[in-house]
Formats: sequence, C-alpha cells, structure tokens
Amino acid sequence: MKWLGLAVAALLVTTPASSEIIVATGDLGLVVERASGSLLLVDQSERGAIARIGGLGDLSHASLVYSPDQRYAYVFGRDGGLTKVDIVKKEIEKRILQAGNSIGGAISDDGRLVAVSNYEPGGVRIFDATSLELVLDIPTGSKTIGLVDAPGRRFVFTLWDAGETWIADLSGKDPVVSKIKDMGQNPYDALITGDGRLYITGLFGEDGLTALDLWEPDPKPIRVLPEYGRGQQDLPVYKMPHLEGWARAGREFVLPAVGHHEVLWIDGESLAETGRTPTHGQPVFAMARPDGRQVWVNFAHPLNDTIQVLDTVTKEVVHEFKPGPAVLHMEFSPRGNEVWVSVRDAGKVMIYDTHTFEKTGEIDAESPSGIFFTARAHKLGL
Repeated sequence: MKWLGLAVAALLVTTPASSEIIVATGDLGLVVERASGSLLLVDQSERGAIARIGGLGDLSHASLVYSPDQRYAYVFGRDGGLTKVDIVKKEIEKRILQAGNSIGGAISDDGRLVAVSNYEPGGVRIFDATSLELVLDIPTGSKTIGLVDAPGRRFVFTLWDAGETWIADLSGKDPVVSKIKDMGQNPYDALITGDGRLYITGLFGEDGLTALDLWEPDPKPIRVLPEYGRGQQDLPVYKMPHLEGWARAGREFVLPAVGHHEVLWIDGESLAETGRTPTHGQPVFAMARPDGRQVWVNFAHPLNDTIQVLDTVTKEVVHEFKPGPAVLHMEFSPRGNEVWVSVRDAGKVMIYDTHTFEKTGEIDAESPSGIFFTARAHKLGL
C-alpha cells in the first residue's frame, strides 16, 4: 500500500520529532459507480479498494480528469455537476451544479482551468481549478461534444447540431475563440493525438471522420475515410462508440466504426485506410496497450459480455473472452502489464494480465463503469 505512516526526526531543530502521513497518489485510481453516485478509490499494486466517496449525483455518463499533482479529481456528472474530489483526504472538496446536462470535460495543460462540455443548455463553461469559480462561459446554441485540452492553454470542442469545431485560446489576457465550419453532419465524439497535433471527430450523420491539424495557423477540415460505410448496410446503433477510447498503435490509428461490426485502421501520417478487422459486435472502445502491440475492444448491447484482443502487426483477433454481463470500460496500468475491466451487471472490476490473459484479481463495485488511473494526469487529452 502507498498509505504509510512515517516518523520524521527533527535533527536540525530542538522541537520534538513529529509524525506525518505520507500519501503517494501515483498508484491510485477511481472507479465510477454509476448507480450509487459514488467513486471507488483503488490501489493498483494491491489490486484492492481503499475507500468509497459518495454524494456525486448522477454518474450515468461520468468522466473525470486529474490535477497535475494527482491529488484532485474533477468529476463531470450527467446532471451538470462538477465535483472536485480530494483523493488524499478521500472526500469531496467542492461540488457545483453548473448546467442541466453535461457530457465530459478537460483540464488545461497548466492545470489551472477546468472546462465542462454541456448538452443543456449547450456550450462550454470554464472554471478556476482551485476555487471552481466561473472564468468563462462560451454559449454555442448547440450540444457540445469532443471537448479536449490542447497545448498552449487551449480547449477544442465540437458542435453536434452545427457541425463546427471551436478552439478556445486562454493563453493571453483576453480569451480568443476560433470557429471552424464544415466538420460534417452530427459529429458525436472526438480525440486529440498525444502530441496535440491532430484533432479527429467521428461523424454519426454520415460516413467517415474529419481531422484538423492544430499545428496549422488556420486549420482546415480534412475528410478521413469518407466512404468507409458505402456498400454496407448500417445496423441499429445501440451505443455510440467512444473515440476517447481510440488506439494509436505505432504508426496507425485504430477506431471503432459506427453501425458496423468492425474496427478501422488508419495511417497516422496520410490518414488513409490501411485495413479493417471484423469484430464480435459494434465496438464501443478500441484501446491500445501502452506499448502499442495490442488493441482491446469491447462492444455495445446486446453483445457486451465479450472482449476481443487484436494484434496490431497482423490486425487479427488473437484472443476472445467473456468477463461477464455489461463490460463497460477498460483501463490499462501505466506500463500495460495489466488491464482493469468494469463489468457493470456482475458488480465487479476484473483485472487481467495482458500477456497471459489470466485473471489476476477482482474488486466488488456498485455498477462500475469508467476506470481512471492517476497516470492520466500527465497525458494530453485524457
């Protein structure tokens, strides 16, 4: 465990020795318990739960980000709640209801600003990370999705209704918001690459994706795979795939296809298609092991009891197993030796060795969904 008591001798002063609690947060994580509005604080090395933190409202589609020091988690609830959680004290530090319906958020690269993306009333609101005081309100007249942080104290987000991407630059004295039109019909989610260069939106209203090169002074939409669904019959979409669960494996992206039982492989430089892999069902998350050698895929209802593992060299399925009913999320340990899997309807978080595929542990949880390790604090766009 990383929760240690340490006697500190006062060698250079005459006051008596004192005692302090040393808390190392780098090995910890939070599991969203969606049914009970709580978070389960977990220890990766011990494969166990430390504490349950309640009172976070509607967590049915919750996500969170961490402060740079990994002490605080900022939790974005579906009810519009923004909650700052102190994982050292294992308690809520502050909670506000900033909107009627939220769909995720981001933290600036300097850790000083937290942005929230809203369905109702739409737009993005940006808060001081310390006080949660409102810094900037950006109304859009549209549901906003795909909110990410970008280098240079910027936030990038996309409008579902208008098919536009906006870039909010807060690096100067006055905020500057740039608007990029013609991103495509009904963009539903987005991702940013680890170097902060490419912002890619998935499209629900038409086939394909749209990318922006954020290194360009005036980014223009770049259409990606505009015909990937042509000639195929779309299936009912039971759950929208999450591009935040994208994979960058070596020189390629791996993305879930909307309305199809397959994942798409795209060259990371040219953005041209390099392959497709048929899958068990409609992919929700396609997530790369940190070394890029494997991609783990879970699926939408009614085939959501299964995980498939793809080899990124052959692009083939090399392992398939059924952890249990309603596999919602996966999270790799920072070096990729293990993967933690939330199995909602079994009330379990299950842990697997990514080389042998053997189960190494499990933790009881109340309808678990998202799993977030504190290593995310040091990654762009997470």
